[in-house]
Parts: sequence; structure tokens; C-alpha cells
Amino acid sequence: MTVPAQVGLLRALWRLGCCIAMVVRGLLTCAIVFPFIGPAQRMWHVGVYCRHMLAAMGLRLVTEGAAHPGPVLLVANHVSWLDILAIDAAQPARFVSKADIRGWPLIGWMVACGGTLFIERERKRDAMRVVHQVAEALQHGDVIAMFPEGTTSGGEGLLPFHANLLQAAVATHVPVQPIALRFSDAVSAVSPAAAYIGDTNLVQSLWMIVRARDLQVRVQRLPALATVGLDRRAISDRVRAEIAAALGLPPGT
Repeated sequence: MTVPAQVGLLRALWRLGCCIAMVVRGLLTCAIVFPFIGPAQRMWHVGVYCRHMLAAMGLRLVTEGAAHPGPVLLVANHVSWLDILAIDAAQPARFVSKADIRGWPLIGWMVACGGTLFIERERKRDAMRVVHQVAEALQHGDVIAMFPEGTTSGGEGLLPFHANLLQAAVATHVPVQPIALRFSDAVSAVSPAAAYIGDTNLVQSLWMIVRARDLQVRVQRLPALATVGLDRRAISDRVRAEIAAALGLPPGT
């Protein structure tokens, strides 16, 4: 093994050790701190934790655009499980996530402690339940984030958007703010190391991330869109077009 390869391996192992330490820190925070603090304080802890976790993995966070004050529904493209860390690091939010994440060992419990709303996408009726939950959270002043693609797309393009959950913003007249996520590294403008697609499991994904060189995530917050007078499909189409433009994808992608 060459010297640069040895250095890269040692760096990856160091990052992996830091990640394990951060998971322990997160579990302790959820078990010892969260039961005794309010929702706003929990969100503050979530933001700090996610920034530190990104740093532990060797990711540099770059944010663009301004956060919308007050309750808002954040809508982003979906590249990886890292997306949640990146958005929370920029602006802590409660996420709508697939129900199977709740079953992930340790991580699923931590995600639930962060106020995540879980949806069973295979059950169409479950979407209505989650719409009501999201609407109630928005009315209470929460920031909610979702990925309308429903699954990861790898970062090279966008999948079709599902508009169902946007009904919560329409019903409550809360703005929708598009977020464009892009991961890059020293070699690629769209980093394959961050993509969580195909048969890749969480362990394999983490190893690719900690081995990447100069991995960076850009969280670009686009201007919030008013929902008054619009239906969910119109909002979905507009948000998707704006995210595609921000990512430099061809019109009509």
C-alpha cells in the first residue's frame, strides 16, 4: 500500500471512530437531556449535533439563502440519509421519513427523539394521517421538512415529486421553501460517495463517506413560496422546477 493510500485509510478509520463517538453522544443526549427540555431546546441540540456529526464524517457544510422566519414546509431533493443531517445542520426541522427508518438499530430511536413523523408509503391511507399531523405541527409553529421524491435519486437528477403531503401547507396557508441539496468532492461535482441508492446498505454508505476526500454538501435555500390560492400539484411542479434549476438540470427534467 502506498503512503497516500495509508494516510487515506488512517483518516477514514479516524473519522469512523469519531462517528461512533457521536452516535454514543446522541444516544446519551436523547436519554438524559431530551426528557427534561422543551421542543425549542431539543431543536437547538439537534442542529448542533448534526453540525458536529457532519464534521466527524469529514463533510464541509455550505449554506446559501435565508431561512424563512416562522412555520414553513421545507421541500428538498433526496440524495442520501445525509440529507437529514445537512438540513438540520442548516435549519433544524422535524422530518417526514419512511417508517422503516424507525426500525434501524439505535439510529431509528434517535431519529424519533428528534420529532420525526413517520409515514408508511406503501399504505395510501397513511398519507392522509401524516397530512393531518404535519398540518397540526405547522399550526403550532414548527418547521417541517420532507422529500417529495419519496426515495433517493443519487444526485444526478430528480425523480417525480409526490404532492400529497404538500396539502398540509395548502390547508394551513403556510409557505413552502424549496431546498436544493448537492454533494461534491475533490474528484466529482456530484459525489458518488454520498449517494445512497441501489443495494447500498448503511455501513457501506458510511465507509464510502469517511473515505471521500474533500466531501462537501451545499444546502441552498430558495425563496419561500406562498401557498394561498394554489393547489398542491401546482406547488409541487413549481418547487420541482426551481430545485432542478438550482441544481443546473435541463428544463423539464
